[in-house]
Amino acid sequence: MSAGHNHSHHHHDHPPRLDHLNRAFIIGISLNIAFVIIEAVAGFYSGSLALLSDAGHNLSDVASLALALLAFKLSKIISNAKYTYGYKRSTIVVSFFNAVILFAAIGFIVYEAVLRFINPQPLPAAAIIWVALAGIAINGFTAWLFVKDKEKDLNVKGAYMHMAVDAIVSLAVVISGVLIYYTGWYWLDSGISIILAIVILISTWRLFTDSLRLEMDGVPKTLDVEKIKAELLKTKGVTDVHHVHVWALSTTENALTAHLVITPEAMASFDIIKEDLRHRLEHMEITHSTFEPEFTGARCEQHNC
Repeated sequence: MSAGHNHSHHHHDHPPRLDHLNRAFIIGISLNIAFVIIEAVAGFYSGSLALLSDAGHNLSDVASLALALLAFKLSKIISNAKYTYGYKRSTIVVSFFNAVILFAAIGFIVYEAVLRFINPQPLPAAAIIWVALAGIAINGFTAWLFVKDKEKDLNVKGAYMHMAVDAIVSLAVVISGVLIYYTGWYWLDSGISIILAIVILISTWRLFTDSLRLEMDGVPKTLDVEKIKAELLKTKGVTDVHHVHVWALSTTENALTAHLVITPEAMASFDIIKEDLRHRLEHMEITHSTFEPEFTGARCEQHNC
């Protein structure tokens, strides 16, 4: 076997996760559409700008969930001549977009809080409290639907964060509503909103940086290139590993390409070596691998080897 290009491709089929996640997205979208309608009606009825504004914010959450569901569906479509990896990367794009939407929501919360702080307005505390309690129930339940998969898939984590953030905001609204009801301190609404915006910003920053890293084909944060090299070198017959590239195909699948320096004696059993390498990489969350073998002492002509 020559030391030229010899590519080995490995596709790992995950167990189908369409059922429970697909159901979670549909339930979440349906509940949040219902909540937007409730908030809008309550806002018009009570004349509360706060409730109408929050209804608009929750409508953006419906859009985010719909985008996440679309990306989830697209990621399951098989590859074709134009998109040889399929549409897996759509999950990364949407997780990044969801982080941007969260940043916009934070800006909106702060803007509204500053306006109300400068010019406090009487608020229908009782109506706000009841609607916020409904928000805690709906957003909390929707977040719970995604909690099992949030660390496995950045796209699902984005959906989870939207719902968890809204549940926390609703809780804060209930607390501020109760305090306003008994004290008449309308500025509390603005103060608590700004504190919440800071908390949300901290948690959103992580989602943003993680998704941006994957957008730029960076090494997923759960992987360490040096540890991967060390693991590959444990295979008998492999004397060196270089020109290693690791990136994310989607928010749940990772890929690797590498040049392997093989002893002349081991070159005849390269198929066995590949299977061992694939097995080791699967345990390191890499599901697609491509290897190029080289003889010991052969000169790698590609740059940055």
